[in-house]
Amino acid sequence: MNKLHVLCAALLAVAATSAPAQILIGQTAGMTGSVAASVNETIGGAQLVIDAANAQGGIHGEKIEVLRMDDGFDVKRASENARVLIEEKKVAALFMSRGTPHSQAIIPWLDKHDVPLIGPSTGAMVLHKPVQKHVFNVRATYQREAEKAIQHLLTTGIARIAVVHVTDSFGQDALEGAMTGFAKAQAKPIVTVPADREKPDYKVIVPAIRDANAQAVLWIGSGVAVVEGIKALRASGSAAQVVTLSNNASSGFIKQLGDASKGVIVTQVFPNERSISYPMVKEALALARAKGQAELSPAALEGFASAKVLVEALRRAGPKPTRAKVLAALESLRGYDLGGLEISYSPQDHSGIDFADLAIISDGRFKR
Repeated sequence: MNKLHVLCAALLAVAATSAPAQILIGQTAGMTGSVAASVNETIGGAQLVIDAANAQGGIHGEKIEVLRMDDGFDVKRASENARVLIEEKKVAALFMSRGTPHSQAIIPWLDKHDVPLIGPSTGAMVLHKPVQKHVFNVRATYQREAEKAIQHLLTTGIARIAVVHVTDSFGQDALEGAMTGFAKAQAKPIVTVPADREKPDYKVIVPAIRDANAQAVLWIGSGVAVVEGIKALRASGSAAQVVTLSNNASSGFIKQLGDASKGVIVTQVFPNERSISYPMVKEALALARAKGQAELSPAALEGFASAKVLVEALRRAGPKPTRAKVLAALESLRGYDLGGLEISYSPQDHSGIDFADLAIISDGRFKR
């Protein structure tokens, strides 16, 4: 080996030893496909927190790296991605999975390897009760949202309410919350219409809503499927008030709806993304604007909040965080202030924040 080769090898060795260690976190979500708009906005919000932490030297001197795998919003791919991230990539934790059946499919891998999942981007009650040992929710449940949506419609004098729900565990879960809202007011939906998750038949769904003379419809579904449904409803001539859940609270959802977005109500699980009276929102906006982003979406704020929990758990886990250390740190999180919202966990409660609100789309923005 000549002197040049020896010098190069020495330099590489120095670089390798001086490079900061990394904390590997895994994420599987539909970064392409029907929910891509909101998924990528949550990722953008989360990255604001992670980049800020890394810019300050990381956590105990180690930079956070999120290994992201696209599952295209497919349940089988989500499960396989989780296996790869846990068994092959050896991540310390999983983060912000998207979708109810998708997150359920991940749980066996979490349980097998004692890996925590932080901030799944779903409000499924099955992830809250009974307590899933390895799942740490940040946002409120879909049942809470759906109940609030129905209560809002009923208290404003709207009695003829249709409910469209996707035929998967998410749809059934949110439907239960809606029915609770009806029951508390001693009311019933005028019609309940199932919608296939992969191929909803709008030629069946829309006439069912119109024939029932519905004044409003709670549309429980995800992304493009809801967008196309609302457009089909408007094309039919129906002026029914449309309400959908926070899984559609993204700027991309508004853009996809176009002119059909006006007046659509979307439930929210975090404060107004422009309300700087909340320190968390003020912090998020400052970090976003430093990167040239003028505004945040509700989806981005959800990602931001989830990443705050992730970073705090890693900080409390100490240097060289193992899966067990991260899990223990999460279990001990009590009264952690995200910035105007507190979050607490215990072995008996992994539910996170119980915040639900409503926003209406006007002039291409969510307004409250």
